[in-house]
Amino acid sequence: MKVALGITGGIAAYKAAELLRVLQDKGVEVQAVMTRHAGEFVRPLTFAALSGRKVITEMFGEGGGEANVESAIEHIAVAQSIEALVIAPATANVLAKLAHGIADDFLTTLALATKAPVIVAPAMNVNMWEHAATQQNVAALRARGVTVVDPDEGYLACGMTGAGRLASVMAIASVVFATLGLRDDLQGETLLVTAGPTEEPLDAVRYISNRSSGKMGYAIAEAGRRRGARVILVSGPTSIEPPAGVEIERVQTAEEMANSVIARLPESTAVVMAAAVADFQAVEVALQKIKKRQGLPSISLKPTRDILREISRRRRENQIVFGFAAETERLLENAAQKLRRKRLDLIVANEVTREGAGFDVDTNIVTLLRADGSTIRLEKMPKFDVANRILDEVVELRKKKG
Repeated sequence: MKVALGITGGIAAYKAAELLRVLQDKGVEVQAVMTRHAGEFVRPLTFAALSGRKVITEMFGEGGGEANVESAIEHIAVAQSIEALVIAPATANVLAKLAHGIADDFLTTLALATKAPVIVAPAMNVNMWEHAATQQNVAALRARGVTVVDPDEGYLACGMTGAGRLASVMAIASVVFATLGLRDDLQGETLLVTAGPTEEPLDAVRYISNRSSGKMGYAIAEAGRRRGARVILVSGPTSIEPPAGVEIERVQTAEEMANSVIARLPESTAVVMAAAVADFQAVEVALQKIKKRQGLPSISLKPTRDILREISRRRRENQIVFGFAAETERLLENAAQKLRRKRLDLIVANEVTREGAGFDVDTNIVTLLRADGSTIRLEKMPKFDVANRILDEVVELRKKKG
């Protein structure tokens, strides 16, 4: 996890150093970005020493030539690598620039270039905070989706009393953690997640598979880790880099996935079967490549192992089991039947033919069907957000099961 921490020119700039340490203690990598005025209050060396990274202070580097070109495009690299942009403290000047799309330094240019969530924590004189211009700018930012951590009230550095003091470091950090999906509500859970497709060989070079990329299962594993769970990820073939901190087992066929899942089942407290396991495999696998000149081959298929059914037979009383139903028709009907037949606590119904849903995309559109018959229909959202909504159900079920 990586965030950019923007520090602007206010007396509260020194508190950003404490915020940086709190973020790091949670495993967040922090790239500090300082405005020129911020350097009048706290030296960049402070943040460089704490973060172990170069602090970005200028839009253009010193020396000209290639160094300048590299520095000029650095905001794009940072914008694409971060999961959140946090500006604390945010002065009235910077709030006005952000509200009006002004990009005249590295920080404001970064704010325009990134698609990551933006969090601002204003700090200023009470009159500046209450001024109509500032309030209009804050309202414009909120309407644009920027998260504003309102300042506290109290004695201010200017000698006045009122709203304008930077919110507490922990209040700001809590908003950042929530944005990143960092919680402790799955502490103590061992989450077993399956992801990706399986490949069922036909001959020495060919196989039966599907278009699953594994993105949904990997998002669940990542979200579970960020929420404090120990995560075991059993993954079919995929090119995705596994999330840091998870235990990864790589498999190829449905049989291999079944063996891995059953072996790890006793140590898991919750299971989310997000993999798109092949339903069929060849009765006989040719040892050599089947040649076209041999004529059209006749291939006999047989069902693969039903992993979910085996889990339902072996599950402990307090073990939570979720499944997925990737459907092309009669979505809720088919998913409800699978929910009952496999004795699941919840099933994620996924109509894979809809735009922005299903295989090999970064978003999903799903409906959650609970064992009690209730349903939750989710709008299109990033798969990481879908993953957190699924894991919210684990938390609720755990409260009921104890």
